[in-house]
Amino acid sequence: MACLGLYCGKTLLFKNGSTEIYGECGVCPRGQRTNAQKYCQPCTESPELYDWLYLGFMAMLPLVLHWFFIEWYSGKKSSSALFQHVTALFECTMAAITTLLVSDPVGVLYIHSCRVLMLSDWYTMLYNPSPDYVTTVHCTHEAVYPLYTIVFIYYAFCLVLMMLLRPLLVKKIACGLGKSDRFKSIYAALYFFPILTVLQAVGGGLLYYAFPYIILVLSLVTLAVYMSASEIENCYDLLVRKKRLIVLFSHWLLHAYGIISISRVDKLEQDLPLLALVPTPALFYLFTAKFTEPSRILSEGANGH
Repeated sequence: MACLGLYCGKTLLFKNGSTEIYGECGVCPRGQRTNAQKYCQPCTESPELYDWLYLGFMAMLPLVLHWFFIEWYSGKKSSSALFQHVTALFECTMAAITTLLVSDPVGVLYIHSCRVLMLSDWYTMLYNPSPDYVTTVHCTHEAVYPLYTIVFIYYAFCLVLMMLLRPLLVKKIACGLGKSDRFKSIYAALYFFPILTVLQAVGGGLLYYAFPYIILVLSLVTLAVYMSASEIENCYDLLVRKKRLIVLFSHWLLHAYGIISISRVDKLEQDLPLLALVPTPALFYLFTAKFTEPSRILSEGANGH
């Protein structure tokens, strides 16, 4: 009987030399996906650079949100923000390392994966065939193993480490904040982790193809908003505080990350010059900020110019 369905395959049951016996057409075991001949094959390839960049993007999301809410709730009233930033970085780093160690192959800092071929690979549950239009053959499995589930494992470790480390740290050093404000950055994480989990569950495939453009757009918008809110109009305003330079260089790293993700560095000699565009948005803002100063626009309007 022919194996119907885009993601249904026959699993190897027995092998003795050149003799191979396969089971009936159905769902492939975890860590396998169908090949062109509709046989389930183990995922033994190494992830491509783009796959690692995608995992890096998903790993950065909770870290950036941690830093945002720590800064938001700490403000200028507490000197503990730096320690909380470092702790959040430590939590996410340890969660990433632990996730790699428990993934296949266990105990090493690399993973085996299946190649992502198309968007539908992320949504195999939508392609269960019905040969007689009555009975559905369920062939839902992780065709993009482990790019889909490894993100959930990482978020779980992030949450566990945060609950183990952060409350003790905040209680010890966040003396400048009131009791009600002291744990707000942790409470915020308890909200955004479920949101990130749902986002990965529903839109993982869309994020896989769109994340380079999301990084570029959001980093450009947030950099412009930050420079405007900080009233940065020239290079001196930018250099007067170290924090502003840290924010600028962080956004430049995100710009470079997005450019590398889009180009995939397929042709190194052609793609590397694109990194020269990284400082362009900030330089453009500094050169044009004086022309968009609200007070200047209002004064010119009052003078009839």
